[in-house]
Amino acid sequence: MKARWIAGSVLLVLVALGAAGANLWMQGGREASRLAEAERMSCLPPSAGAPAARAGMVWVPGGTFTMGDTFYPEEEPLREATVEGFWMDRTEVTNAEFAAFVDATGYVTVPERPVDTVAHPGLPPEMQKPGAVVFIMPNDVSGMGDISQWWQYVPGANWRHPGGPDTSIEGRERFPVTAIAHEDARAYAEWKGRVLPSEAQWEWAARAADPDAPSSRTQPREANTWQGIFPVINEAEDGFAGIAPVGCFEPNALGLYDMIGNLWEWTADAYEGAPGTRVIKGGSWLCAPSYCLRYRPGARQPQEADLATTHLGFRTIETSAAP
Repeated sequence: MKARWIAGSVLLVLVALGAAGANLWMQGGREASRLAEAERMSCLPPSAGAPAARAGMVWVPGGTFTMGDTFYPEEEPLREATVEGFWMDRTEVTNAEFAAFVDATGYVTVPERPVDTVAHPGLPPEMQKPGAVVFIMPNDVSGMGDISQWWQYVPGANWRHPGGPDTSIEGRERFPVTAIAHEDARAYAEWKGRVLPSEAQWEWAARAADPDAPSSRTQPREANTWQGIFPVINEAEDGFAGIAPVGCFEPNALGLYDMIGNLWEWTADAYEGAPGTRVIKGGSWLCAPSYCLRYRPGARQPQEADLATTHLGFRTIETSAAP
């Protein structure tokens, strides 16, 4: 009798938890949908103060700091790094800015080109079509080991159609460009007479050129990250159910926006021990305390250089003289 009572009690608790979880999911889903419909299309006013050649950039003074972190194994070892001063885009490159580059040059991005099946033999038929990897929020997941439950390769997805052929960036000119391969980011930078930042340059800028900047594990308030249980409950407490326009959150002490959250960002550096990859930094709107706690300057990940995803963008730097 006692065993049956315990079993019955456990069942009632599970049913109650299930109902509460379903209610939370529905509330989170409704709120995310409402916010998505009402999301802002622009946040940041036009840049001012910098010389015309560097409009939209800020100066990052040089310095020496302890690079890396100790939360995930790939962030170690802690090591000393020194960088010279440089100019950096105050925001991630936007759809409007990337469109100007394409209009001027006729450039075709990697996700818009035929897939190189020689370099990537054995791909399933769907992945042999031009496209990008897209986050698609699931209703439920079976464990967290299989990321294909929320990441899917979508033929026809690219910077113009980041969610797939039926999506568009119309009206989203001030959103950061995404679905961009490393080669595409580098091509844009070269067109501007600039380069992509090294990992050390990027991390120093994210620390606001402060060698004593604390390495907090706390989910930042002034950044676009995931609130709720990733990937099934998106509470969108920060006001955004997905990617935000550039500059919607407070900048760091240098005046750089969205160095943490919103989109991961390409760097120039190869990722050690993983051929064909580059280091990405900053975390994205998909980072949560329960998953991908990488909304920190010292966090890092590898990313296949020729695989475009919709949680990854970039910004450029210029290494000319100080102001």
